[in-house]
Amino acid sequence: MAANDRAAAPGKSGGSAGSDGLMRASLSAVAPGTSLRDGLERVLRGNTGGLIVLGFDKSVETMCTGGFVLDVEFTATRLRELCKLDGGIVISSDLSKILRAGVQFVPDATIPTEETGTRHRTADRISKQVGFPVVSVSQSMRLIALYVDGQRRVLEDSAAILSRANQALATLERYKLRLDEVAGTLSALEIEDLVTVRDVSAVAQRLEMVRRIATEIAEYVVELGTDGRLLALQLDELIAGVEPERELVVRDYVPEPTAKRSRTVDEALSELDALSHAELLELSTVARALGYTGSPETLDSAVSPRGFRLLAKVPRLPGAIIDRLVEHFGGLQKLLAASVDDLQTVDGVGEARARSVREGLSRLAESSILERYV
Repeated sequence: MAANDRAAAPGKSGGSAGSDGLMRASLSAVAPGTSLRDGLERVLRGNTGGLIVLGFDKSVETMCTGGFVLDVEFTATRLRELCKLDGGIVISSDLSKILRAGVQFVPDATIPTEETGTRHRTADRISKQVGFPVVSVSQSMRLIALYVDGQRRVLEDSAAILSRANQALATLERYKLRLDEVAGTLSALEIEDLVTVRDVSAVAQRLEMVRRIATEIAEYVVELGTDGRLLALQLDELIAGVEPERELVVRDYVPEPTAKRSRTVDEALSELDALSHAELLELSTVARALGYTGSPETLDSAVSPRGFRLLAKVPRLPGAIIDRLVEHFGGLQKLLAASVDDLQTVDGVGEARARSVREGLSRLAESSILERYV
């Protein structure tokens, strides 16, 4: 097998997050360009069908009856030939060997399933009982279904997935343009110290929207395998810096803790992530996720950034130095007003670095205001 097949080999699930991770790993293992997908498509074209368990341990062994113990290297052609037998196939967890063939699987019949066909019902129960992914190739319906811990995913043709992925990519491009606009406006307002909670919420909203669309496209990339390489390059280019920018905005504007209200950066990021799509459209809800009250009066209230976001745009400035500068000066306006001598009072900031910070902030201030008013 190819090295990328072994690297993408699925394991067992562990909770909700583990189940999602297992689904992604399983989709990667059966994506176009892998030996396993080649074998499955050979089975589909051969009109024979199949039931394949992607993993083996004691729990799988106890539900296997009959068949043959093989322990041979996996190849697509062997999978195709062995699926001609009546019975299922067991492949090792790293997808490198075919361990059993012609097996009759006897899963627990009390495990609930909504599937109706014998092969699909068995596949669903096996995946729920043993925690390994199971692939069912339907002879009559001409489809390949992947079962992972109670989830079912039909493997589609690359052309259909690419069509949806390209639509999502076009949407991402439009949202990214809008994000760049509101982020540029926020930078100019920060320089002039005119930022409101509404402005911050608008940027946080757009960052979250772009991140969610990118996550959806990333799922398509996994499903496409080698067919998704160009899509992956386009996605990487479009979302470069989005995730760090999201955290920097929150670090700049999460309210200082009070007796009644306290919100850490991680909590604010989690709150944003937990918002539904409908809630994300409301700026007041986004403001509440950041730690503000979200009332109309609050949205129009003034806030001042700490300076993390703009300092991160200064070339070759380490994160530790950024943290010290913000801690020392306490806000962006004081940083903008600081001289080279003032900056040198911060631990780790020598004359050369102080000049670099001073010149970098000055250039950012000039370019941000020019972009806003020209």
